[in-house]
Amino acid sequence: MSNELELPRRGLLASGIALAALPAEATQIKTPHDGLLAGEVTVPVGGFSMPAYRAQPARTKGKLPVVLLVSEIFGVHEHIADVARRFAKAGYLCIAPELFVRQGDAGNQPDVQTLIREVISKVPDAQVMADLDACVAWAAANGGDTKRLAVTGFCYGGRITWLYSAHQPAVKAGVAWYGRLVGNVSANTPKHPLDLVDQLHGPVLGLYGGQDTGIPNDTVARMQNALQASKNANASRSQFVLYRDAPHAFHADYRPSYRETEAKDGWQRCLAWFQGHGV
Repeated sequence: MSNELELPRRGLLASGIALAALPAEATQIKTPHDGLLAGEVTVPVGGFSMPAYRAQPARTKGKLPVVLLVSEIFGVHEHIADVARRFAKAGYLCIAPELFVRQGDAGNQPDVQTLIREVISKVPDAQVMADLDACVAWAAANGGDTKRLAVTGFCYGGRITWLYSAHQPAVKAGVAWYGRLVGNVSANTPKHPLDLVDQLHGPVLGLYGGQDTGIPNDTVARMQNALQASKNANASRSQFVLYRDAPHAFHADYRPSYRETEAKDGWQRCLAWFQGHGV
């Protein structure tokens, strides 16, 4: 996570979910709502109502395969909502939950350091796993076929993709976009992807940038070696694509880090990975 990027500006929607009001010139892709059922929903998690963005085809024949979409540290701003609509256009029920709202407003922090210190660092992995489980239950009750379940995410969400693939037995496939693989152990983050290789319930495709200064190439190599050495079939079926010249956040078309060629290639690989593993 770069310390130099600016937080997306956010505007409050009528539903109460804050989505980014990003500058038009900074957003490369605009996925239309036509033919989609897209907007804000609430997901019950115990006694808490968690806001989320849902997108799916408006007209369906039977239940839809489900994609859980985990955001960057900035929460569900307009770019994440747009990615959800892209999945919907591909035939999925996609749900992107606001995972940080109990700890604070990710879109209303003065800088990245403050956001990480005051909000993100206070979010327990266990809470996130439970929230995503609740999204699976919500999807099952709202037209989703959770026997065809995938998870994907960017940066923070890339790390969570690995964790959730090791947590939820129903996950058929995951795609982790430049998520950290190692890290410090704490009460909120007791394990990291490298620790959970032998527990993967579905194979994960890792899409990483060779010029990512926050995720050194040697940690990717360590993860690859651990996956190959594992006796877990889903670990050995997992793969990495390392885009040699790409930086961190190369898929984020609202940031200067965006690399169109790598982003488009990664997107096609993501869809093919899901379809190739039954989602």
